[in-house]
Amino acid sequence: MSLRSSLKAGSRTIASTVTQASWGSRSLATAESSTSSRRRLTPDDGLTFEDFVTNAPIPTVKLGNTSQPRLPSFLKHPIPSGKSYTSIKKDLRGLNLHTVCEEAKCPNIGDCWGGGKGAATATIMLMGDHCTRACRFCSVKTSKAPPPLDIHEPENTAEAISRWGLGYIVLTSVDRDDLLDGGAAHFASTIMKIKQKAPSILVEALTPDFANKGVEAIRQVATSGLDVFAHNVETVERCTPFVRDRRAGFEQSLAVLKEAKRAADEAGKDLLTKTSIMLGVGEEGHEIEETLKRLRENDVDVVTFGQYMRPTKGHMKVHRYVLPAEFDHWKEVAEGMGFLYVASGPLVRSSYKAGEFFIENVLKKRRAESAQRAAANMATVEAQQTVDA
Repeated sequence: MSLRSSLKAGSRTIASTVTQASWGSRSLATAESSTSSRRRLTPDDGLTFEDFVTNAPIPTVKLGNTSQPRLPSFLKHPIPSGKSYTSIKKDLRGLNLHTVCEEAKCPNIGDCWGGGKGAATATIMLMGDHCTRACRFCSVKTSKAPPPLDIHEPENTAEAISRWGLGYIVLTSVDRDDLLDGGAAHFASTIMKIKQKAPSILVEALTPDFANKGVEAIRQVATSGLDVFAHNVETVERCTPFVRDRRAGFEQSLAVLKEAKRAADEAGKDLLTKTSIMLGVGEEGHEIEETLKRLRENDVDVVTFGQYMRPTKGHMKVHRYVLPAEFDHWKEVAEGMGFLYVASGPLVRSSYKAGEFFIENVLKKRRAESAQRAAANMATVEAQQTVDA
């Protein structure tokens, strides 16, 4: 036999031996499995069940994030749904429009969008859905270089609003520090097109601060046919650096509101100014009162108070949940200082349906009074001309 044949025969013998061994080990394992039945036998150690029972109290187990206060019942809201909600959302998608209602995860979206197109409120967000700021409370997406502006957005916005037949509409936008004018011309163009399609509609613009863009950017928006110029201070001065983007400032926001009012007065336009304050971010009572005084000194007409609610775990934590009674207190304080209108409550936001309804009526009443005064003055002039003749 050759060497190669001997090796092949040896390998077959070894393989056969290994196979037999493996089968043998399996049969032995099966035979030994009978030991499992012995494990079920109760050990004869003299112990009973009572020996393992204790009267000590059961420890409390805390689950989840216990460093955050629990969400109170008055801040819980239903999931948005319904025919009106779906219809408005479809209109917005079809025209490639964004809303701050969705981007900022507003808790009132179901209430505002669910009232039917004639009574609905939707705050349209201009200039895309990417902001150049990164405020710690806001869930809008952030980008250093957002996409270019949609040149069709002003026309599409006016078209959507004309479909709904609203009496009052709110426009807002992301911050666009990458643009030369901060987006002021885009804002003004949208407002003018809305007024062209629906002259009777009242328009509120919740604007950025146009930091480092010059006062002309503010004036361009304020004199574009706008009815309400809104810009949010968001919080008290001490908390501003911890809540807002580092490029935003408390004094800067006050200056924006003051300049808007001044520009409208110089242009002979009746413009209301409005701002919003979040509670529950670490502010103190005396700081809120001081903030209200500063706002009145700058001739701000409307203020709203709402509860800060953390949009995601990556955002600033809630310092505390403010009780409804405290919101009622600040409403009384602000009204006592002379604000034209105050909306204050846990779920109140800057764009708030009840507030917009009130402002709509106030503006319409002012317009009617102005028309009456103009008619009376005209009648006096005509009477004087008749006498002189």
